[in-house]
Order: sequence, then C-alpha cells, then structure tokens
Amino acid sequence: MIDSEVISARMLVEELAKRQVHITMDYVAHHFLGRSYPIVLQQIREEFGVHLPPEFETEYRANLLAAFENDLRAIPGVKDVIDTLACDYCLATSSSPPRLARSLEIAGLTEKFSGRTTTASEVRHGKPAPDLFLLAAEKHGSDPANCLVIEDSENGIKAGLAAGMRVWRFTGGSHLKHLANTPDAAAGAAQVFASFGEFYQLMPDLRRTGN
Repeated sequence: MIDSEVISARMLVEELAKRQVHITMDYVAHHFLGRSYPIVLQQIREEFGVHLPPEFETEYRANLLAAFENDLRAIPGVKDVIDTLACDYCLATSSSPPRLARSLEIAGLTEKFSGRTTTASEVRHGKPAPDLFLLAAEKHGSDPANCLVIEDSENGIKAGLAAGMRVWRFTGGSHLKHLANTPDAAAGAAQVFASFGEFYQLMPDLRRTGN
C-alpha cells in the first residue's frame, strides 16, 4: 500500500551501524522484510550477539518517522484499486500501531483504512506464522479460503499460505524493483505483479461495476 520498506531498511542499516552492527540492504530484505520489530531484535541478538537497549528503538522510530515525513508515498495506483473494489478489504501489517497510523496519514490513506487494520501487536506470533492474517479474516467474518493476500515479502507470502489464503506477490515497491523478472520472484505466490495498473487484468471480477 505504501512504499515504506526501502526507507525503513535504509534507516535500520544506518542506526545499527552506529552500534557497530553492520548489515546490508539485501540482509534486511532477506531477514527482516515483513517481520515485526521484536523479531528483528531477536535476529540481531542471536546472529551478532548484540542486545540493543530500549533507547535504540526510540531513536530508530523517531528517525524513521522523520524520514517518512519527507519521502513516504502511497504505491501508484493503489488508491484507484481500493476505490473500485467490489469486495471487502483490510490491511494486516507487521508495523507498530503508531507507525501505521502516521504512515497512512502521510500517504493520504487514513480514511480508506479506518476500522480496517490489524497489526502484529494483536497476535502472539507474527509473520511467517498465519496468526495476523487469520485474525484479520476473523474480524471481517471472512473464510480464509475466500481471502486474497497481496504481499511483497517472503515471510508474508509464507504467512498467507499458512493461513490457507490465495497469495499474490507485489514486486513494485522501491526495495523490490530488481526482483520482478527473476526466477524466484513468486516465492510461492500464485501470481506476481509489479504495478497496480495490472491488478484487474489478473482478476477482473474484483472490480466494482456501476455506481
């Protein structure tokens, strides 16, 4: 929905470097994309033997939100798709509630997702466990088998599949533009698309007809 991952990854690399933990953008994409902050902390602790203090999260989130103010944008075409959907929809995310709220506000999507969000803070196990998607479906009274998940991360794809849902992978975010035509782009998803302009070409029945 929002092109935030490349900003988040860049800020995390910079903040960890200040603590002598040196990782690359590719490392972030492989290990952290689609996962919650506690999982990131656990990975850093286990792989690098570094226990990040509470103030690290405070500083990282403050710097991240500052970067969002200048650079955050909605993915092109996503608003048009939302406005013409013939079915119910929601947002299930590993972002914290404060980050989600501000991101939606900056991107101009707050109204479209009012009462339609579920965050990893509401479940015991985040992605790649299915809990987040199952809770989102439960909130909307939907059978998981009738749900379509749009994901950009491998962990998210695994979570959607584990929930028994159909999964498509979106590769149009700034952090994934190099992935669109690679053999492993699908990562288990049933469809891969790089632009929301292609969305209704893949499933025309999802478009609302008439007024």
